[in-house]
Amino acid sequence: HLPLRYEDRTRITPVGAMQPGTAAQIQVTVEMADVIFRRRRTLLVRVFDGTGTLTLRFFHFSRHQQKQFTPGQQLICFGDPRRGATTLEIIHPEYTLINDERASATLSDRLTPIYPATEGIQQRTLRKLTDQVLEQYLPQVEELLPTQVLAQWQLPSLTSALQTLHRPSPEDSLSELVDGNHPARQRLAMEELLAYHLSLLRRRRQRTDEAATPIAASRWQERFLHGLPFKPTDAQNRVIAEINHDLANPYPMLRLLQGDVGSGKTLVAAAAALRTAKAGMQTALMAPTELLAEQHLKTFSGWLSDLGVSVDWLTGRHKGTTRASRLRRIASGEAAVIIGTHALFQEEVEFHQLGLVIVDEQHRFGVHQRLSLREKGRDKGKLPHQLVMTATPIPRSLAMTFYADVETSVIDELPPGRQSINTAVLPESRRDKVIERIATACGQGRQAYWVCPLIDESDLLQLQAASTTRDALQAALPHLTTGLIHGRMSAQQKEAVMAEFSTGKIDLLVATTVIEVGVDVPNASLMIIENSERLGLAQLHQLRGRVGRGSTASSCLLLYSRGLSNAAKSRLATIRETQDGFEIARRDLQLRGPGELLGTRQTGDLQLRIADITRDSDLFSQVQQLAKTLEKHHQSSIDLLIQRWLKGADNYIKV
Repeated sequence: HLPLRYEDRTRITPVGAMQPGTAAQIQVTVEMADVIFRRRRTLLVRVFDGTGTLTLRFFHFSRHQQKQFTPGQQLICFGDPRRGATTLEIIHPEYTLINDERASATLSDRLTPIYPATEGIQQRTLRKLTDQVLEQYLPQVEELLPTQVLAQWQLPSLTSALQTLHRPSPEDSLSELVDGNHPARQRLAMEELLAYHLSLLRRRRQRTDEAATPIAASRWQERFLHGLPFKPTDAQNRVIAEINHDLANPYPMLRLLQGDVGSGKTLVAAAAALRTAKAGMQTALMAPTELLAEQHLKTFSGWLSDLGVSVDWLTGRHKGTTRASRLRRIASGEAAVIIGTHALFQEEVEFHQLGLVIVDEQHRFGVHQRLSLREKGRDKGKLPHQLVMTATPIPRSLAMTFYADVETSVIDELPPGRQSINTAVLPESRRDKVIERIATACGQGRQAYWVCPLIDESDLLQLQAASTTRDALQAALPHLTTGLIHGRMSAQQKEAVMAEFSTGKIDLLVATTVIEVGVDVPNASLMIIENSERLGLAQLHQLRGRVGRGSTASSCLLLYSRGLSNAAKSRLATIRETQDGFEIARRDLQLRGPGELLGTRQTGDLQLRIADITRDSDLFSQVQQLAKTLEKHHQSSIDLLIQRWLKGADNYIKV
């Protein structure tokens, strides 16, 4: 329970020197006190010192309080002054009644901590309780980092750091304390990140103690790859070999596959699923949306059905006899590759022999969802192999710290012939020119997207904004068929619209950001994103990746509103300058910190108590080096560190 902020109550400010909006501590004498009855009952206390007068205003007060403010009574008050009718005033100040001889004794020799609000407990009480705890228990806090490590890294001891954070000296930097950059706060953050990193390294080693069924190689994979109408890239072949190596092991694979938009991750996943099927085992592929699940169904069926692999799917839309039939096919093993959404990990789904779990866009799923699918494959003590895929590249420093428990593969080249996308950044005032571009592209038989980003959290307001845009575009381009897709539609409605767009019945698709993940329409060659300054780099890059999938040169036009912030200018400049997802991720890390790059490892599931992955990202390399030092020379500290910081987080570490 660390302080949220601090107040400097170590000195007295003259009343005449007080500034509105700047909290200060004053020593004053009561001139008069009066209760007035206007809109509400109010106690006004007029006070003064040798430099000026001030009014203390209380809306909630007792008769006892009222009697305290007798003329001539001295007070020490702390509060935030504001301009009143005739003088500065403080509303509900903290105050202490003093006698002359006690005046200096009431001044603190430390900065005063303000703790997160705890219902029913006043700050004064919280500080008193904290004082008691520090006095009684601080000497018992065990230092888990060896003395030589503290000296080498110039780190304060844990007890010193805790003492400083709860009772800092006036010499300590207030801004560093509040921003979390003070060495004392960094000491705690570093230890927490270290414990987390050590637990992941341990988990990586423990995985070899678990059992999985080795998935034997066969000629089918080679036959499949040679039969494709295109040649896989060297990067795809390398990653397929890495996965094959893992699948042959008698312990479960846990591999993170990173690949930019359009790099060919799906082909790699299909090759792994084929190997698994020909070994007599099932693959479950979990996608974040029904749209993407259906797209995977078409792709996998097209590739694998002729090779004797039965591909089926299961989503929330499947009901009644259709659902029952699919559940039977999954349970009997007749379905070799099962593609679906969160429906795959529901209790009624039973697999015959699940050998491989593939999670697409892994950051869209919570840990418990991934765990439950993994546990579904547990058979006679053996776990399925697991491949998690993301189109959001993770910079190396981040991956080494937060994915230390997994093997990583990277597809770092795009298939030959993949069209580059011309990206332009335009002010909203050029909207008419953009509409002309749509008319030209669609007149040549191509299709276009128009994206209206999330402006308001309300689905209804999103719908209204998107509908208004669609109506305006329909009026401006009456010869084109304009469709609309948004968050308030059911999955079936979205799929119906996307099916019409995929088959060319819709020329221009107006959408909220629901098209961000995985939608593949090769004939779409123009992407317009309005209010593009509202989106992050990763999201802009993902949306842009919806075009440039066919043989036609494609364009992405980013419309922005006036009054761009410097951060927005940097984001839009980055998107215009490069299409390299890893370069974009690197710049995103510089501009915004780790943020979305970590997906679910970012917040809820991670549950960091002190560290902040954005603020403390510069500690990552230090944490990695410290972990190596402890593993080599101070093994006894590791268990204790993990126990201190990660007690009860075992399930998180397992994923």
